[in-house]
Amino acid sequence: MTGTQSSSNSIKPTEGQIKQGANFTEGSIRAHLIKLTSYMFMGFATMTISSLIEIIYLGVLGTAELAAVAFPFPVVMVIQSFAMGLGVGASSIIARTMGAGDREQVRKLVTHTIILSTALLVTLCILGRYFARPIFVLLGAEQEILELILAYMDIWFIAMPTFALSMIGTGLIRAVGNAAMPGIVMMVGSILQVILAPFLIFGWLGLPALGIEGAAWSFLLARVASFTLCYYVIIFREHLITRGMDNFGHSCASVLHVGIPAIATNLILPVSMAIVTRLLAEHGSSVVAGFGVGTRIDSLVAIIVFAIASSVGPVIGQNWGANQFDRVKEAINISNKFALIWGFFAFLIMLFFGEFFIALINDDPEVVDSAHWYLLLVPVSIGFLGMISVSSSSFNAMGKPIPPLIISIGRMFVVYIPMALVFNYFWGYIGIYIATSVSTVLLGIVAWYWNNQSIERAHQQYISLATNNKNLSEKY
Repeated sequence: MTGTQSSSNSIKPTEGQIKQGANFTEGSIRAHLIKLTSYMFMGFATMTISSLIEIIYLGVLGTAELAAVAFPFPVVMVIQSFAMGLGVGASSIIARTMGAGDREQVRKLVTHTIILSTALLVTLCILGRYFARPIFVLLGAEQEILELILAYMDIWFIAMPTFALSMIGTGLIRAVGNAAMPGIVMMVGSILQVILAPFLIFGWLGLPALGIEGAAWSFLLARVASFTLCYYVIIFREHLITRGMDNFGHSCASVLHVGIPAIATNLILPVSMAIVTRLLAEHGSSVVAGFGVGTRIDSLVAIIVFAIASSVGPVIGQNWGANQFDRVKEAINISNKFALIWGFFAFLIMLFFGEFFIALINDDPEVVDSAHWYLLLVPVSIGFLGMISVSSSSFNAMGKPIPPLIISIGRMFVVYIPMALVFNYFWGYIGIYIATSVSTVLLGIVAWYWNNQSIERAHQQYISLATNNKNLSEKY
């Protein structure tokens, strides 16, 4: 189709109302990152706090319920990995297309990404619900806990497509330069979940006390609400939907060029988490429950490095598309410095207040001991985890998804898992926590070096090409 034909098929506002999004190729890089990160932090913080509050609610019910929501981590992360990978692929090409100024192509990419993502995520959740029992048996769930897990996940699999599509949708909104709405969408769903959960879990106001199933129902209702808000913004506020299906295959290929390696990169974490959960299960369900408590609390202070990593992608993508290499370098340097500084303070917070947070959730001695050791050993590596995340976002934004995949494989299967197996043999589950930190620090340094070298090479190649073109122009 020609550009005119394609344009006629768009669901567009009247003249002058088309949202242009923020232009990250101009203005202060630091200001752009602060604005994006503040809104993303708001969204991530509310999500993390809602998750922690859910754990507090379930801790009232007992240790079995805590273990039941810890076992699904690998499965939850698998589906989230697909959503995040598709979102990363779409955001990468959309940000670069925005930087090049082709907003009609942006509409096509958004529309086609949503169609592709919906088909894939619904299929995954149907398969996950069907194979749930053998999956959790394989992960080492005992019979009593297994039944609780299945009761929770039956509802969770229905809710997950709306949650995952909201994750993708907020990434698309952020890629076109809308800093505020992604955080607001995340915040709305999380606040609703916190409000609804006690009514459904404990049976407040005469409602039936559903226990762990009530937690799943509150998740479903809250995420349907955030999904509705997200796609209202995409369709009616940002006008990012087109009726045209021409070049659908090309759009999918562009998204999947980055998306497939990003999915593979993200899938490595749940696979390794499944192995680690299996190792921890050998030490008892209380240790798994403590691990679940520790990860939820740890995520409270880790969210800000994930917020900066998520925010730097659109800034890098737009500037990379506009060949503004110095601005790309500045964005990465600011992000890495901030991640390391925050990582240090996050470690201190968990060192001095970790036990207080654990006491809010559960008083089972084995759960407390497992969570305590986790919060003593793992948060020290948060800054380096931020460096890995920033490097991955940077590579993906530049349309180079293979380095993050290699880094993730190296971290998990070359360093972390072998180290966890050895350390588990000598020091039990405490050794697994040590392996988590050591592997993160080592690969954080590798990711930082590789990312910087890659950008510098691309910059020098661009200068060389520009110089050659200038010389040819002067010659002829």
